[in-house]
Amino acid sequence: MSRSRLRLALAGAVFAFLTVLLPDTANAQFGLRGGPLGIARFAVGHVIGLSRLRHSRMAVRGSRYRSAAMSAQDPRGGERGQAANPYVMRAAITAQAALSGWHGGRRPQGWWRHPDGSYGWIGPVFWPFAHDDLTTAIIFGDTTSLSLYGYGDIYAAIFAPYAAPELAAYTVPRGRRARRVPTVEAVCDSSDTGGLPVERIASAVQPNEMQRTALDDLAAAWTAARDTIRAACPAQPPITAAERLGVMQARLDAMIKATDALAAPLNKFVGLLDDGQKAKLESLADERRAALASSQHRDAQAAQAPQASKACDPNYDPRYDVQAQRQYQQLVQQQWPAADIVSTLKLDDTGSARLDVLQDTTLRTMQTLSACPMKAEATPEARLAAVKLRLQTMQQAVGGVADALDDFEFDLSDEQKAGFESMGPKRGM
Repeated sequence: MSRSRLRLALAGAVFAFLTVLLPDTANAQFGLRGGPLGIARFAVGHVIGLSRLRHSRMAVRGSRYRSAAMSAQDPRGGERGQAANPYVMRAAITAQAALSGWHGGRRPQGWWRHPDGSYGWIGPVFWPFAHDDLTTAIIFGDTTSLSLYGYGDIYAAIFAPYAAPELAAYTVPRGRRARRVPTVEAVCDSSDTGGLPVERIASAVQPNEMQRTALDDLAAAWTAARDTIRAACPAQPPITAAERLGVMQARLDAMIKATDALAAPLNKFVGLLDDGQKAKLESLADERRAALASSQHRDAQAAQAPQASKACDPNYDPRYDVQAQRQYQQLVQQQWPAADIVSTLKLDDTGSARLDVLQDTTLRTMQTLSACPMKAEATPEARLAAVKLRLQTMQQAVGGVADALDDFEFDLSDEQKAGFESMGPKRGM
């Protein structure tokens, strides 16, 4: 596997094994203190998650997935009656959109993808399936995609893979001929796969008139939440790292506001249900978990690789994972081009120290934003609260990195800032 294809999906492995295998060196160089195994479990989750990329790549290469990329109404649907991995089509959609603008669509793989093969950044758009992820996590209890957002996306915001013209391509209106690069509006609109599954809920709980009114009110709130999140899509491409972190903050803020707006109508609807109806509502989440577990089991067997959940086992020790150790050895010099930044920008001691703080602050997000799926809460209300807490934690992490970046760039000249911004596109070559 080439460097560019491994680069971000395995980013955490470098630092995880530095803390586990070389703790003194790691603590001195990166300042990673407290709970190194927690960081390692996160990192190896990325390593093991690569087993699912094989299926995502096959989906991207399939012509029927390409043609459906930005117009599919339900990317989680099965094919020909067969239960499919619910994230394969999603990976295909985001890969098609993310890679079409990168190097003119000539590069088949992107280093900033998520372990499941999807992408958290599509050109200037962060978290394309934001509203869909809220629905899936709150109603169906599936936080698989939501949990993958974290360090890798922050890293991609600092060292953006796209050059400025590639980002600008996503904001050019469509002409008479269809453009290969989708617009920001197309990405934001097409990544919503339907909102609240009202009829599925109604079929499960068989609501009376009062309950149905509350369900309709909840559906209206869900639609309003979608509009709030869509409004956070950038109108202009973020050219600098500071602007990209700002895009992340705006998107996360919109998602948090969406959860706030959903709380009251969700509590009202669920509160009107009797115990039997609540159990039937929860059966939707049980069905989702069962289908996901079945598809992951088949995928793991097909790839002949361990499942990603292995790294989330509290008893798992990555020091004894031979495959992950090998990959660590390959990647140890590939992340955080600190030496290149210091030499290119000709940083003095103060600038180098501020760069160390920026690097350390960013690396700490691996620990605060674990990629392991969140605990499965028993009710939609509890799941909504857990989702909001996760978003707030990520918002705080991004804010901390943004502050460290601001301190780092405070005394830099325009020429030095331009040199720093050039690091990302160069690392994508």
